[in-house]
Amino acid sequence: MLSVTGLRKVYGRVPALDGVDLDVPTGTLTAVLGPSGCGKTTLLRCVAGFERVDAGAITLAGRHVAGVPAHRRRVAVVPQEGALFPHLSVAGNVGYGLNRAERGSGRVEEVLALVGLDGYGARMPHQLSGGQQQRVAVARALAPRPPLVLLDEPFSALDAALRTELRRDVRQALRADGATAVLVTHDQAEALSIADQVAVMNGGRIEQSGPPTTVYQEPASPWVAGFVGEAVLLPGTTHGAMVETALGRLPLRDPATDRVQRNTTVLVRPEQIDLRTEGYGVVATVVRHDFHGHDALVALRLADGTEVTARVNSEAGALSVGQLVGVAVRGAARAFDTTSPGADGHPSHTTPGLAGQR
Repeated sequence: MLSVTGLRKVYGRVPALDGVDLDVPTGTLTAVLGPSGCGKTTLLRCVAGFERVDAGAITLAGRHVAGVPAHRRRVAVVPQEGALFPHLSVAGNVGYGLNRAERGSGRVEEVLALVGLDGYGARMPHQLSGGQQQRVAVARALAPRPPLVLLDEPFSALDAALRTELRRDVRQALRADGATAVLVTHDQAEALSIADQVAVMNGGRIEQSGPPTTVYQEPASPWVAGFVGEAVLLPGTTHGAMVETALGRLPLRDPATDRVQRNTTVLVRPEQIDLRTEGYGVVATVVRHDFHGHDALVALRLADGTEVTARVNSEAGALSVGQLVGVAVRGAARAFDTTSPGADGHPSHTTPGLAGQR
């Protein structure tokens, strides 16, 4: 449905987009995930037609639209705050982009039912909660059956519980209506939980795109590994199908075909790190225990000073700071080629998720 090729956008001397390539299959939801300033909102605005591109191509349903005005692209946009017309009812907002025949066809009621607002047509925007206003904004975007729906962090202003409920319902509504959508977000949990495809952006480029499970389990670079969820990144030396690290000798997820020893950066996810009593595996000291309800993150320091993070079941009980525990790794580790693009500039052993502020 959407194909972006070599897209470039420069503000002054700063490239906001630096050769972006992205394909969005029909009927799917793609999440463009990245930190603030990475270019994800600029990408959305270029696709919508709000920004003129400096180079590259945008193809929508087989039609080149890079130079086409926004109102002729038939791309619907759901902004962060909903941006409803305050003087129109819910039904009036949803039917704003429809002609008289379409408004009389029952389409307004249909999309309101899709977003869980059946019977709310007569209400005014000020009579709705923030979450309900966002549902109306999604219904308004879906009503004219556009080829593409763009969602610009539409859940960011909502509280955590409502955000989880709304993104699930919106995903169901998009799927039920057969819509193709692109969601821009900085929330890793949001992208991984509802998207069919995740495109991770950094510095105006897409570092990796693919199914959520692939991006999480097989990140293309240490940077992607550290941004998409918590990661333990360690220096290591490969030995055929194994790698030697501060956490011991670990099996590799994708071992090299030769037996040449190589220095590498190794990824282990916190949920792979198993904690038991001292005398099991590698000895570590508990530095911090962060309780999150369903689980906890335990910061550990190994004997050589390396810090790692383990994710443990909350029922395991609190571990006291300074306590010695045994550490072992379950499953295989992923090794990166430290000479590959995206591997530069990363510390040799880091725990990006240590502070729990991804």
